Amino acid sequence: MSSQAVLYIIQMGAPPESLRSVYGDQWEWFQSALAKTPTSFPLDIRITRPDLDEPLPEPGSFDVAVISGSWCMVTDRLDWSERTAEWIRQVIVQHQPLLGVCYGHQLMAHALGGVVDYHPDGPEIGSISITLNPAGQADPFFTGFPQQFRAHLTHEQSVLQVPSGATVLGSSGHDPNQIIRYTKNALSVQFHPEFFEALMRHIIVGKKKLPPEQKAFLLDAVVDTAWSKKILQQFVGLFI
Repeated sequence: MSSQAVLYIIQMGAPPESLRSVYGDQWEWFQSALAKTPTSFPLDIRITRPDLDEPLPEPGSFDVAVISGSWCMVTDRLDWSERTAEWIRQVIVQHQPLLGVCYGHQLMAHALGGVVDYHPDGPEIGSISITLNPAGQADPFFTGFPQQFRAHLTHEQSVLQVPSGATVLGSSGHDPNQIIRYTKNALSVQFHPEFFEALMRHIIVGKKKLPPEQKAFLLDAVVDTAWSKKILQQFVGLFI
């Protein structure tokens, strides 16, 4: 084990080259979001790519893990994704700290018996208001958070049915299951705490099916999402 705290980023594929060539790889977005926290985390950041058949870390070999978003779909049941779902079950049974983001959020729900599929009202994209419900406001993790905060989103599939025993902590107007707590050490969010404004705008511009007027509206609504980013920073900070 490293003398520093070990953070594993489980990167579920690669961003399109149009994004990667401008903003770097996905794991770098997480690294950047964590580097900008007021308290410097003494982190040994390690990356693994299940889609490239790279091994998932053994439970107990890390302090905290984050499962990233993806440009794949959970319902495709890809071999490497299902292998990661099995790993999720092992990690949670052993009480290892685990945070899921977007695809990671959906995969955690799927792995634990929830239902994931295309949202009946279509995709959700942009800097959107997330509302903590009474359970979220009472959750110690969210002490000091406002009841509403903005977060960057881009997804077509959603958690349509939450696993038995899990608790929904937050929602958007489009998706009622934006934040889910599974155990004391396992949390997931549909939105992207690692995104930044320029990246969100780039993704909106690249959506060819969006009408120009809707695209303009979404671009104008892009804002800094500091409270969303704090979820990533605070979750990692709890376990190092």
